[in-house]
Parts: sequence; C-alpha cells; structure tokens
Amino acid sequence: MAREGVRPSYDPAGHDGALRGALQELRTGRWMAMRALLAETTEWWRWTQRTQVLAAAAAGTDVVRAWRAEEPGSVAAAVMHARVGVERALRARREEHRRTHELWIEAWDAAQSATEAAPADPVPWVCLLALAQLDTAQSWQEHRVAPPEPVLPHGPWGLLAEARTRDPHNREAHHRMLQFLYAIGPTDRLAQASHYAQWAAGSAPDGSALHVLPLYVRVERYRRATGHTAALDLHWVAEDATREALRTLDAWFDRAPDAERSLLDLNHLAHALWGALQFPEAARVFDAIGPYVTPPPWMYRTPDRSRAVEVFQRARDRCRSAARSPGGGPPGTRT
Repeated sequence: MAREGVRPSYDPAGHDGALRGALQELRTGRWMAMRALLAETTEWWRWTQRTQVLAAAAAGTDVVRAWRAEEPGSVAAAVMHARVGVERALRARREEHRRTHELWIEAWDAAQSATEAAPADPVPWVCLLALAQLDTAQSWQEHRVAPPEPVLPHGPWGLLAEARTRDPHNREAHHRMLQFLYAIGPTDRLAQASHYAQWAAGSAPDGSALHVLPLYVRVERYRRATGHTAALDLHWVAEDATREALRTLDAWFDRAPDAERSLLDLNHLAHALWGALQFPEAARVFDAIGPYVTPPPWMYRTPDRSRAVEVFQRARDRCRSAARSPGGGPPGTRT
C-alpha cells in the first residue's frame, strides 16, 4: 500500500518492473531489452499490454526500424512495426496532421503483414481495429459489418471476431471497438457505446477486464456533459452508477489476479466508487493502485487537467479516512 502523503505519479509501466526497464533502454535508442522482454512474454494479455506501451514510447523514434534492419525475420519486430505505425497514425489524426491518411495506409499495410507473420497473435487484429476509428464515414467494407446483436451498429465486427478468436476476452480489442463507436455514427453514439459495453461485459467471465467497460462509457458521458460541477456530481451517485461500480468491484476486482489488473482500469474503478460515495470499497482499490495514477479519469473532474493528481490524492485520502473510521463511516460528501 502506498504510504499516506506520498504524491502519486504517472508511470506507463505501472507495477510491471520488467517493462519499466525495457522502456528505459528504448528511450536511449536501444532495442535489445525490448526484444528480450517480448521473447519472455507468453500470456496474450501481457503481450498486448506490453506491445502497446512500448509502441507509445517508440513512436517518436527509429528504434523499431533499427531492430527490423538487424533482424528482418523477427516476428516480434514485425508486430512492433505495426504497433508503432498505428500509434503514429492516431497521433497524426489527433493533431490534424496533413500526413494522416498516408500514415494510416502505412499502418494498415504493416498490420496486414503482421497478421501473416504472426497468425496466432491477436495484436495485429487489434491494430486493424484501432485504425478503424479513422474511417469515420465507414467507407471500408470491413468497417461496416452487420453486428452480432440488433441493438448494436454496423462496424468492424469481423476484425473484433479475429482478435477474439485468438484471445477471447482481449481487453484492448474491446476498448478499440469503443473508440470506433465514439468516432462514428449519429448523435446517439454514446447510447450505442453503452449498449456495446453492457453486451461485452454481460458475456465476460468473472475476473475479465471487460466488466470495467461500462465505467469507461460513463466517464465519457460525463466528459461530454455540460453544466455546474455540483450538478454533474449527481451523475455518479445515481442508483445505476452505484450499481455499476459495485458490480465491477465484485465481477472484476475481487476475482481477477492482481497482476492482470490494468492500472487504467483500477483508476476508473476507484474513481467510480469514490464518485458513488462508496468510500471503504474505493479505499481497497486505491491500495491496489499504490503510488501510480493515470490522468484519465481524474483529469475530467477539474477544469485544469494538469491538476488530475491533486484530484486523485484528495479522493484517495477521503476514501482511506472513511475506511479507517468505525464501521467504515457513513456515506458523506466528496471532500
């Protein structure tokens, strides 16, 4: 448990010390530690997570290109090439860069090649899913496939199915699908995203990170809302919001292996429980988070997003204080 008063910090590696070491090497332009780390990564959930974090760090460098030049037959390098391409294309779109379309096509080609180089790997299909959000008009046939349920919209369901065939409850694949739903469609896209999150969570086994998906949609709905902060706070104490937070605590947090719990998921759950005034329960999640914080969702609770850490710290202190009080303390204000 993080000591009281310790200021939390953001670290993309979180509790993964081996990943942190590889990131440090990568930032100095060296790729050997990345190769060694990926060679010893055998679980799909960890492989997906590590390749994503490594790609975010490598996207502004030539490290992966250097690796591929030295080992052109490396399957891991081919997957990382696709990962980096996707990261660059998505960044270009966010920045409205003139090369967005060019980078998109390059990334799509790299991901397609990776599906052939690593046929059992879900990550190349996750890469293709991530790129689908760039096709906001759904011009590509693979991005307007009929859904598995009538209430869901047409979308890249074939790509999701390919990822699920290789890793049935792949966390990132489903989050990429959510991002696609946010990017396309009519004004009721949040309703569609909510239907999707409930559908995915409803079919997930105990301990699956897919049980956290509804909390992400709730944060997105809050983020897009307008109004006085005090009024918006009612969003979190509503009966359905409290029920979602407690359901996630039971179905995911209490049943997932500690190592498999994503730091971002932990932050979303702690945030939801704190917002729902379930302070003792939230304190347990804050203890699992330890000294780390992720900017979302905390940054959406303050006009100055640079103060996200302060919001996190106040929430953590409030919840721990309530947990220490006799009987866990009654529900109170979010001070």
